[in-house]
Amino acid sequence: MCLIFLAWQMHPDYPLVVAANRDEFFVRPTAPADFWAEASTVLAGRDLEAGGTWMGITRGGRFAALTNYRDPAQMRSGTPSRGGLVSGFLVGQDEPGTYLAKTESLGRECNGYNLLLGDGQSLWWSSNMGGRARALAPGIYGLSNHLLDTPWPKVGAGKTALAAALDALPDQRGLLALLTDDGLHPDHVLPRTGVALEWERLLSAAFVKSPRYGTRSSTILTVGRGGWASFDEQTWLPGAIPGPRRRFRFRMSPGVASPGVATRPR
Repeated sequence: MCLIFLAWQMHPDYPLVVAANRDEFFVRPTAPADFWAEASTVLAGRDLEAGGTWMGITRGGRFAALTNYRDPAQMRSGTPSRGGLVSGFLVGQDEPGTYLAKTESLGRECNGYNLLLGDGQSLWWSSNMGGRARALAPGIYGLSNHLLDTPWPKVGAGKTALAAALDALPDQRGLLALLTDDGLHPDHVLPRTGVALEWERLLSAAFVKSPRYGTRSSTILTVGRGGWASFDEQTWLPGAIPGPRRRFRFRMSPGVASPGVATRPR
């Protein structure tokens, strides 16, 4: 994941709303979102190169998502997969704060990341790049490839768009619009993260487009007061061509694996 927007306890009917884009090289092998054969309560995509996932939810109400921290100077080879931190929480039973404490030493071995974890009762954020683990108060949050709510242009614009889109729920068109915004921001407001200016320009858009690298999936997750989860994943092909879309609707049962109902790819 490279861009995540969340509304936590900000809507009377939807305590959790997530709109997220995953940016990646198109050649990296990926499995789209589905319930996992070996862990049937987990709904998530799969990184088929390093293992793990970037975002997922369970029938029991556990949620996890991750973004990489962009700093080429600090990238190391041979490190553990950051996506394993996401999948580890989804298949486990620990509360978010407990899980973060248990995995702190492993996190230090990984390249830079931000991690979001929730269990329906609380939502936590942590980063191994200076972000001390903490429970989040109700609010609207934006996360790209720096720390939580770092005011990069696309983060600020997306948070504003998310706040406006909440009023239209369950209509998701506003959420999809903020995720597919491909407008670039001017050079003088761009961050300097150690990549070439050409890349900073490209990555300044919420929806990233280039022949080899770009937004590969846009995911919208809403969790209702009654426990119903809605998970929509739109995949994207090179050239910003829409790929398959997957839609899942199921009722969550904390601590119990409910049968759920999922619609298949279309």
